[in-house]
Parts: sequence; structure tokens; C-alpha cells
Amino acid sequence: MAHTVEKIGGTSMSRVSELRDTLFLKDDNPYGRIFVVSAFGGITDLLLEHKKSGKPGVYAQFANADNDRGWHEALDRVADAMAEAHEAVLDHGADTERADSFVRERLEGARNCLIDLQRLCSYGHFRLSEHMLHIRELLSGLGEAHSAFVTTLLLQRAGVNARLVDLSGWRDDAEVSLEERLSLAMKDIDPAVEMPIVTGYAQCAEGLMREFDRGYSEVTFSRLAALTGAREAIIHKEFHLSSADPRLVGEDAVRKLGRTNYDVADQLSNMGMEAIHPKAAKTLRQSGVPLRVTNAFEPGDPGTLIDDQPASEAAAEIVTGLDIIALELFEQDMVGVKGYDAAILDVLTRHNVRIVSKVSNANTITHYVDASLKAMRRVEKDLAKLYPAAEISLARLAVASVIGRDLKGLSVLTRGLAAIAEAGLETVGATQGPRNVDVQFILDRDDLKGAIRALHEALIGDAPGAALAEAA
Repeated sequence: MAHTVEKIGGTSMSRVSELRDTLFLKDDNPYGRIFVVSAFGGITDLLLEHKKSGKPGVYAQFANADNDRGWHEALDRVADAMAEAHEAVLDHGADTERADSFVRERLEGARNCLIDLQRLCSYGHFRLSEHMLHIRELLSGLGEAHSAFVTTLLLQRAGVNARLVDLSGWRDDAEVSLEERLSLAMKDIDPAVEMPIVTGYAQCAEGLMREFDRGYSEVTFSRLAALTGAREAIIHKEFHLSSADPRLVGEDAVRKLGRTNYDVADQLSNMGMEAIHPKAAKTLRQSGVPLRVTNAFEPGDPGTLIDDQPASEAAAEIVTGLDIIALELFEQDMVGVKGYDAAILDVLTRHNVRIVSKVSNANTITHYVDASLKAMRRVEKDLAKLYPAAEISLARLAVASVIGRDLKGLSVLTRGLAAIAEAGLETVGATQGPRNVDVQFILDRDDLKGAIRALHEALIGDAPGAALAEAA
């Protein structure tokens, strides 16, 4: 039987010692599996910037430094956090010493690299801005290299023939593509008799962060699964893929998805609830590799299988939501004139704003976007220059989305509007496309949680469970 390629996320990695016996050593024969690991939880936030709050890490401190003190101190905080992370999972003194040495070597190497780069760019012929993407890549790779090294030590101590596969390109002057990097790294490895522990970051000529930024580990994971002809690609998370957030609708009310498809995974990504990065899903889809999402801490549960198979019956599968900002541009002269939408899209693209959904009529175009209010103020300013006669407004709203492989014949839009109204909430807008995979309800932010509960109860809570509980 062919091998599997399995990815472990950062939150789960911080509890990797708990996974040693339940995940890595769960069978008499632990081999036939390749593991791709993320950095320990919080480490990449310290290296780059906090994913949610935007609090600057080493990269952001270095990019905006008036002096050296900030980024040096930030790098020291990374060293402390790495040491704390591996001390929590390694229980043998010799392994801890090796991990400490690894952290010192990598972080001091990175520190010296940044110092040298600053010195070089003090000359007028060199511009620091031209090297910032390379710096981001260098720093990112430190987190995954550390977690992979520590995990390899942990497993070797347990008697596993584990092998570190460091794709970070540390002190490697070769200019290779991602496929070449993966092929060279896996060339002499036999998963049948050893367990490769692979870094989620891979240094390559394409520059993973240029296109995927912090979604790079799933890209590495999917390309590795496709390249090696994996039987299945598995993502281990710290929760099940369920019909809603159990904290919102209650543990007893949610249903675990047994099976869904890549179309649903794409809709989840659009709502900021990624089962897998869309580009990674595309790679698996085109290679014919099915994806399984499991709860890392419930190894006996088969999780959720994601493939290209249609649903056996129509059903709403997931209700989720996202805070958004509505960008509305009203221009009386828009009627019958082309080009307004293209110009708006150009401004949104320039400011790196992600569009969740949009609606338009004769003289108004509204984009529902996932962005900060600060970024949208800049967008508003640029659009006002383009269309000085237009009325441009921003509103902080939310979108609740009902998603399923096949929603045909379920009257989700009608029943959803009624459920929201019966809960005493008001819908600002609603959209449904002809593909019948999702229906979106636009609401005030304060009403989002209540709307998710109402939609889940109306469309999933009383529905037959066969489509959701379909065997994985």
C-alpha cells in the first residue's frame, strides 16, 4: 500500500509529545508515512508578525527599524520561546542540549546575516527594500527547521527511525525550483523503513512567500503528496471539521462532517476558515490525491474525507461567519458606463484587499471585503480621487454563510431569512449563486453569532444526518 503524507499544524505541534504514542506510534508498524510539520505555536508570529493582531515580530521590527535594538530584542524573544517550546516536549537532557545548540546556531546565523545586510545597504548602491522578501523567507524557515529537528529527536529517542528533511535551504547556495528541492530531498528516502520529518517551509527559486505568504506549509505538503504519489494527504488539526463552531451552537448540536468535497473546502477558505489553502487543494485535486482532515488528539476517529465526489443527497453541511467591511460606491452617472468595477478592483488589488463577495445594480457597486478599516480608508481615499462625484461609504458588517456540496431544492435562502427574522435579527442583504454550494447573509456584526445559531438550528439541527455523517 502506498504511503501517506501528513501535516501537523502549529497548535498541535506544541503538544507533539502527546502525539508521540497516539499518532506517530499508533500502529505496530509506524512507517509508510511522511510528516510535514509547522513551527511550534506562536513562533512564526514572533519571527514575522502576529497573524491576527499584527504585533510586529523580528521581520516587522527589522523592516521599520529606526535603530537595531528592536529587532535584536525580538530575536532574543524568539530564542527564549523556542527553548521553552522544546523543553516542554523533550524529556532527555542530551536531546534538550542538542536542541539548544540548534537554536543558537540558526538564530545567531540569522542575526549575523541581518547585520551584514544592514551594513551592505548603508552604501548607496544597495537597497534594503530589494531584499525584504528574502529576509521574510529566511526568518520563516527558522521556525519549521526548529520544530522538525525537535520532533526528529523526540521520535529517535522513542526508537523510531526518524529522519530530518530540512527544506529550508540553510547555507545552501543552490538555486532550485520547489519540485527540484522536494525531489532532491526525498531521493534516497524510503518511507517504508524510515519516517521523514519534513519542514513546512521550503526554500526555492519561486519564493513561496511571494505568492502564499504564511500558507506556504500547506503548499509544501500538497506538492510533496502529489510528487511522491501519496495514497492520501492528511491534515491533523486540534479539532474536527464540524457543522459549526461548537462554542457558538453547543457541543451537543454540532455534527462532525464525515465527507465533503473540494468545492466546500474552497468556500470555507473564502470565509477565512481554511481546511486547506486553495492553491494546495488545487494541487491535490489535479493529482487525484484525496485529503483527510482529522483531530490529532482523537486518533481513532477517521475524520473528514475531502475529494471530488458529489453528495449522495442535498444537505447544508456547515454554517460559519466572518467579520467584513462593505465598500459601497454610488455614482449616478454609472448607468450604462463600463469600467467602474475594473477600476475598483484595481485599487483593491493594489492595497492587497481580499474580496469575499460583491453585489451591484444600475448605479451602485458594493464589495464585501476581509480587511482592516485602516486599509479600507486608503482604498476610499484612492477611489475618491478617481471618482470625485461618487458617494463612497464604508460599513463594518458580517457575513454568515451556509455551505454544502449540494443545496439544491432546500430553499436555504428563504428558510435562512425566516430563521434570522424569527431570532429577532435583521438581514442587511443576502446572495445565492446558481452553483448551489453556498448562501450568504449580510448582517450587523453584533448579530453574527445569533444568526449562525439560528441558521444552524433551522438548516442542520433538524435535518436528516445521513449527508453529514457519511462514512469517511
